[in-house]
Amino acid sequence: VFDDVAPSEKVKIYDKGVEFYEDPNEIYNILVQYRVGDMYAPKIGGSEALAVECRYLLECIDSGQQPFNDGQSGMRVIRLLEAAQESLNRDGAAVTIKE
Repeated sequence: VFDDVAPSEKVKIYDKGVEFYEDPNEIYNILVQYRVGDMYAPKIGGSEALAVECRYLLECIDSGQQPFNDGQSGMRVIRLLEAAQESLNRDGAAVTIKE
């Protein structure tokens, strides 16, 4: 779970799951066991993401380095988000992402 506005515990990782076991006596019976474990909240730095990105951009400009998150990368993210929204609008139907 990610909550960017939480002052602490912005990320929480829950150890939950489902395990399936087949009944050896009856092949068509599957036993389901729900597993609920601990919650882990790793420490996340308090820096603002936009400030970090701005510093990275300035470093790339100063050094002449090609940023890993250039315009092409941004376009791929936008296409992915648009496809996800279209899929939601179509009740989860598969959507092809255009290159």
